[in-house]
Amino acid sequence: MGDQLAEETYEHVCGDPSRAEVLRHTLCEEDIEGMTQIFKALSDSNRMKIAYLLQDQELCVYDISVILGTSVATASHHLRQLKLMNITKSRKDGKHVFYSLKDHHIQALITMTLEHHKERNDHE
Repeated sequence: MGDQLAEETYEHVCGDPSRAEVLRHTLCEEDIEGMTQIFKALSDSNRMKIAYLLQDQELCVYDISVILGTSVATASHHLRQLKLMNITKSRKDGKHVFYSLKDHHIQALITMTLEHHKERNDHE
């Protein structure tokens, strides 16, 4: 279907069709879907706030709920979603559970996204 759409859309070919074919085969659907899921998880403003807050520290669900101005249940729901997507991890200390970012990749993603946003705004 993709080839048919390309033929219907373009009257002439520009670029290098063989290069395009090679590049098409570099797309791993499983990897693309995994990346999409990470961005979907962070597309909610409360989940992005949580990830931002957890960059350099651990926080418990109560602290997160107070900071966000939400119920503990709502904060817990967002933390559960982030944990399911391997964005956060948890550590139990007695009765308390503390959350932090899973690894430096997520922190780098958040940092780069913020830098990109600020840079874009500076140029407007």
